Amino acid sequence: MFQQLKNIDTAFRHVRTFSIIMVLVCMLISGFSLVKSYQAITTAHSRIYILANGKILEAIAAERKDNIQVEAKDHVKTFHEYFFSLDPDDKVIEGNISKAIYLADGSAKSQYDNLKENGYYSNLISANISQEIQVDSVQLDVNQYPYFFRCFATQKLIRATSTATRILITEGFLRNVSRSDNNPHGFLIERWKTISNRDTTAQNQ
Repeated sequence: MFQQLKNIDTAFRHVRTFSIIMVLVCMLISGFSLVKSYQAITTAHSRIYILANGKILEAIAAERKDNIQVEAKDHVKTFHEYFFSLDPDDKVIEGNISKAIYLADGSAKSQYDNLKENGYYSNLISANISQEIQVDSVQLDVNQYPYFFRCFATQKLIRATSTATRILITEGFLRNVSRSDNNPHGFLIERWKTISNRDTTAQNQ
């Protein structure tokens, strides 16, 4: 009688231990499944599909801090291309400068006004000079805010008979602003100034 009860008690303990282990295993599997499901949903939501030239392109959404270097440098490059890419046409000049002004504060407008007052743009038009720029590099310090940058670029002034090359160095600061159609990177250039703009070579054509 007692031996039978002892066997029943032992069997009950074994069943209870097995049941507890099974419950823990099920909880672990359920928890693992929930985590993996959440990761899959997050990954799916981070995928963006862009329609470009009739083709669907897949992009991955990322945090802004992950792209500061790339976006900030491209913002500086885009601004300089707008501000310094000029043709002997007042409509082209005004159009490019207007796009550049959206990317910077009053310091860029001041430089434009000074150049205009000094007859710089009038000379380009009267002499049929085109101005091109190639941004060689942009140094960016993201350890301070607003972000300090220094831009190194090469300018070309193309005339009918010659081409002059200049080395351009500018610097300024970048502040975060809201993104818009006119400012897709969401940065604003502040305290922008020209450090150097000197002729290097002249080539006759």
